[in-house]
Amino acid sequence: MTTATAPHDLRQTRVSRALWTLRTFARSQDQIPVLISLALVWIVFAVANNRFLTPGNLTNLALQIVSVGAISVGVVFVLLLGEIDLSAGALSGFAAAIMAVLNVNHGFSAPVAILAAVLGGAVVGTVQGLIITRFALPAFVVTLAGLLTWQGALLYLLGDSGTINLTDTTYLTLSSSFLPSWAGWLLAVVVVTTYGLTAAARRRSRGAVGLTIETTHAMGVRLVLVAVVIAVIVAVLNADRGVPVAVLVLVALVAIGDLVVRRSTFGRRVIAVGSNTEAARRAGINTNRVRIAVFSISGAMAGAGGVLAASRLLAVNQGSGGSDLLLMAIAGPVIAGTSLFGARGNVWSALSGAVLLGSISNGMDLLSLTSSVKYMITGLVLAAAVVFDSISRKRAAANPKLLATAHHRPPTRTNQEAS
Repeated sequence: MTTATAPHDLRQTRVSRALWTLRTFARSQDQIPVLISLALVWIVFAVANNRFLTPGNLTNLALQIVSVGAISVGVVFVLLLGEIDLSAGALSGFAAAIMAVLNVNHGFSAPVAILAAVLGGAVVGTVQGLIITRFALPAFVVTLAGLLTWQGALLYLLGDSGTINLTDTTYLTLSSSFLPSWAGWLLAVVVVTTYGLTAAARRRSRGAVGLTIETTHAMGVRLVLVAVVIAVIVAVLNADRGVPVAVLVLVALVAIGDLVVRRSTFGRRVIAVGSNTEAARRAGINTNRVRIAVFSISGAMAGAGGVLAASRLLAVNQGSGGSDLLLMAIAGPVIAGTSLFGARGNVWSALSGAVLLGSISNGMDLLSLTSSVKYMITGLVLAAAVVFDSISRKRAAANPKLLATAHHRPPTRTNQEAS
């Protein structure tokens, strides 16, 4: 016979579970600060310029961040190792040049040329990873040399003209295609439904093995919030031209990268190596192989970013992969909570960081600020993010309980509460 639980004890258990959930949520959700920052940035620019929050400008903003976001996906993997890839921007331009030369000069079809660009980026990343691990060199030095090398290779492939125009309709389809309104809403329903079914399946699987599960109410609230956010995004984009296909490509890359980091053995190994390389090696992880694979992923994502950037401009030129592209690709994830010191962060920071920096850049363009001011403001934002990251690490080191909170088990649910 089940023993009844006193109302006072039941309330105390529920309060304890609620407090545990709030502490864990506050300390584990690195995206909350960047979302608050994004809201503040949007409010400031909306007040300064009434065109900022129009559907047309927000659609342009979404298209502007696609290439940077794709490169940032690979950068996140490198940052999780506690390394840095300074060649990502130049490599994206070089990969785009490979695509343009194969398609325009040698007659390869656009899909084959795009695949060659992505694979070329992966090969370059693999070579850089091999050099780093084989000769025990700092990634900073090797990728800095790569930055100069691939910039030169870009100029060599472009030849005397300095520019190759892309005329195949495939590139136009990739960069300037939008879903019809009904398809955007259908996609929103599919995404929300898939999210809900996945959350419910995960809850059942955890409950089946006796692990702590969130309450039905908490899961419902989370599902409603996700549904509202997606509905607002689709409504805004549909008010202009519709959901851009390029944005869907970026979201797919981020989602796949997130699954790799959080749900795969390889992702756990990346976190382990970034946390403590020696401990990971003693645990039987081939740390060199993990490093090579991560730089290969970074190269492939740089190639994908180069393809998306070239498709939007319908050209590859001497400036491809240059300007502030590398700064934005690295600064975005850092500002969004991925640590420069390794083992902390998530792939979604590539998307949220790109949106934040893209919003700042877009807002400054609407205000007609000079490039010098834009560079200084972006640099100050990055410096502030690095300082915040350093302070967070020092606080965590001084108070180990902050690191252990997420692993504590909350108070056990009573039979009466479960019913």
